[in-house]
Amino acid sequence: MESLGEILKRLTENGISKTTYNDGTGPPEPEPPQEVCSVCGGLGWVRHRVPLGHPHFGEVFPCQCQRQETNQERLRLIQKYSGLSQNMLNRMTFHQFDTSGNAANSVERESLGHAFTAATAFSQTPDGWVVLAGSHGCGKTHLAVSVAEEQIKGGDPVLFAFVPDLLDHLRSTFNPNSAVDYDYLFEQVKSAPLLILDDLGSESSTAWAQEKLYQIVVHRHNSRLPTIITTYLLMDDVEKAQPRLASRLKDPTLVNWITITAPDYRDPQRRRSPRGRQQLN
Repeated sequence: MESLGEILKRLTENGISKTTYNDGTGPPEPEPPQEVCSVCGGLGWVRHRVPLGHPHFGEVFPCQCQRQETNQERLRLIQKYSGLSQNMLNRMTFHQFDTSGNAANSVERESLGHAFTAATAFSQTPDGWVVLAGSHGCGKTHLAVSVAEEQIKGGDPVLFAFVPDLLDHLRSTFNPNSAVDYDYLFEQVKSAPLLILDDLGSESSTAWAQEKLYQIVVHRHNSRLPTIITTYLLMDDVEKAQPRLASRLKDPTLVNWITITAPDYRDPQRRRSPRGRQQLN
């Protein structure tokens, strides 16, 4: 008498049942095996080969495959919440920046040239902070976007955030239907490789908004993370409104505060420069 195993083997080919499905077909083709990390074998964690008594003995650490996934997710999040559009990147380049200003005098042109030089140097080696201060339309945002454009061309992630919009994004995470967790998003903002905060001072003056901005600034100040801030505020204005924030922005070992005195590029009442380029913020 045949055993159950012999019967199954006889009725099937290669040990796979020929059971017919409801649609008359055979079983689905097996899915191709997924590529497994050669370092961790798909576990996602590794142990360092260290001698007994070493601080890392017995501990596990994320494998490089996990770090790659984390970096990709971080880049996707930065791109989603960045306020940069392709149109802005195309229009606001260093090449298109007009250092002669809109009928600017010699002192005003000098301030534009100084800001342009500082921004281009920062774009080549992002280090420290650059604060671009000046009236609306003087070219602050154009220079900040130009830095972002250079970094993105080099494959480096940039989080460009119009400050009121950034705070709105953070508030939206409190919605139960939010696709992203508040703590996760806030951490990505605080730790972005390069953060550009555009139009500081235009946000609401609520205690919550001021506290969130202060936490971002403090974290990046303590970690010395590359940051660009544009603002229409004078330092005296910042000191009156947020003295704790002003204290960080006055740090000469980290912050390069640049004041642009040039007039509004968008003012049609002023004589346009020969190059006639339209500038924003």
